[in-house]
Amino acid sequence: MRGLLVTAGILPPRDENLALLTNRVARTVAELPPRHADLVRPFAAWHIIRDAHRRSSRGRYTYAAHKGDCGNVLAAISFLNWLDTQHLSLPQLQQRHLDTWAIDRPTLRSRFIPFLRWSTARRLCPPDLVIEHSAAQLPGHFQAEEKHRTQLLRCFHDTALPVEVRVVAALVRLYALPLTRIVELTDDHLRHDQGHTYLTVNRHPLVLPPKLARLIDEQLQHSPRHSNTAGCRYLLPGHSPGRPRTPLGLADTLRQHGTPP
Repeated sequence: MRGLLVTAGILPPRDENLALLTNRVARTVAELPPRHADLVRPFAAWHIIRDAHRRSSRGRYTYAAHKGDCGNVLAAISFLNWLDTQHLSLPQLQQRHLDTWAIDRPTLRSRFIPFLRWSTARRLCPPDLVIEHSAAQLPGHFQAEEKHRTQLLRCFHDTALPVEVRVVAALVRLYALPLTRIVELTDDHLRHDQGHTYLTVNRHPLVLPPKLARLIDEQLQHSPRHSNTAGCRYLLPGHSPGRPRTPLGLADTLRQHGTPP
């Protein structure tokens, strides 16, 4: 509803990703027992949300960033719940306890690091406690060059594919862009100059092949005119006004059409 009112010019625009974070944190903290809320609330407000405001002011707070920040808060809550099951408190925490928790929860260990640093800096737990980032996973699936070329040509020539699928799959195969970055693209990232079309990614303009440039123009021409807070039209508008497609939903669409990301 708010997206409709913003699109109609009745309400001012806001950073919807930041709003998702603050609303999610508020609902989550309200459901916590007081002893946990007294820790999670200041951590979320003064560490997570404060940093999110800084990134939002620079126009760099994305949907993926919101998901990551929510994950950091949930990891802190998970750890506090685990401490209760071990009949421990933060001042009683030792390195062996931390190691045990991290080994059993490999998907949460990196998300927990911000809360550990925050707690240590405020002397809520003993100093010198450390938790290492999970080892980076090396690529395990590779695509043969011929198959890669075949899929790219399909993006350019297969008119049976939806235009948005052709655009996204081509951007992935040409520039290795992650979907979290593609969904944030707007018409402001495009520039036409002397017969060429440029797509700016991380302030670097990339020359687009003419066929891809035409597909992007077609996508912008026929897609709903959803804009972000800066008034720029999303290349891939979502179902809600003022929001782009979600990366997870977009990944499912690509897989359904045989062009997995």
